[in-house]
Amino acid sequence: MGEVAVDPAFIQAVEHRPNLTIIQAEGIPIIDLSSLINSSSSSDDSPKSDELERLISEIGKACSDWGFFQVINHGVPLECRQRIESVSRKFFALSKEEKLKVKRDEENPLGYYDTEHTKNVRDWKEVFDFTVQNPAVIPASDEPEDEDVRKINSQWPQYPPEFREACEDYVKEMEKLSFKLLELISLSLGLPANRMNRFFEKDETSFIRLNHYPPCPISHLALGVGRHKDAGALTVLAQDDVGGLQVKRKIDGEWILVKPTPNAYIINVGDIIQVWSNDKYESVEHRVMVNSEKERFSIPFFFNPAHYTWVEPLKELINQQNPSKYKAYNWGKFFTTRKGSNFKKLDVENIQIYHFKNI
Repeated sequence: MGEVAVDPAFIQAVEHRPNLTIIQAEGIPIIDLSSLINSSSSSDDSPKSDELERLISEIGKACSDWGFFQVINHGVPLECRQRIESVSRKFFALSKEEKLKVKRDEENPLGYYDTEHTKNVRDWKEVFDFTVQNPAVIPASDEPEDEDVRKINSQWPQYPPEFREACEDYVKEMEKLSFKLLELISLSLGLPANRMNRFFEKDETSFIRLNHYPPCPISHLALGVGRHKDAGALTVLAQDDVGGLQVKRKIDGEWILVKPTPNAYIINVGDIIQVWSNDKYESVEHRVMVNSEKERFSIPFFFNPAHYTWVEPLKELINQQNPSKYKAYNWGKFFTTRKGSNFKKLDVENIQIYHFKNI
């Protein structure tokens, strides 16, 4: 976004925002994954070490109490992360004209966009999206009867020249880490480690977003990203040392700042895990504050299943005492509806998992 003039329409759009006061608290749990990285196996029939059992318990408690946690000693090479952080900064430093050569549109939701090119200005940021699968397969429309699919391809900028390679290398590391986390979450629910893996092993719709939040002269009014919950299964976030992510604490509804931890990843449970766990684990609201003096960069990886996945509580977790709390919904249709609504910035509530709640 570069040098940003404050449009009066933006001020009008953000004046309704709630009080942005936050609490400086101890924060979300920090979990050391070294016992998992160093273990020979986490398969279903392998005996679990005391350290691994403790790790599974910590993951379960974090998912239940917070819906968020940070991981350290996660096995992602620092050099790989530094490379994608470097190309992200170089890309967003390009001229607006150059960045708009790979802008997203209604046909292809991948690529570059910023708040200057949306119908209603709500967030203070610019982003670049690309998918894990190229091409990625998604439903052609959000109409329930329409079974057609379409392929969307990531757009790659010409500059910096190392951009695509750095991004594709990073994707591989994010997938490895996400599968490890998914297995730990599955074990914490008393399920086999690979119970949820099959939803992601073919045709996954995962994607990565490069975020840039420029300094904001009205930071007391604006948000980098407004309050929301993530629709997918897991989000794995790398943030820089500026910080700004806030999580809504479950016990009292207060907003808690997630302090940057060097080289850590912030993990949050998405709506899909909430449904699969039948509400044992909750997808929690979060938002991003902007800074009046410093720009901020972050890189979330959204771990999402194949478009044809039907999402509903896992049958092993359902019984007479704990009946299913959700009707099944198709992830691809859900995803397409959300993407379309986000692009058009419709003044209506976006689709949510509680629309599928059993009454």
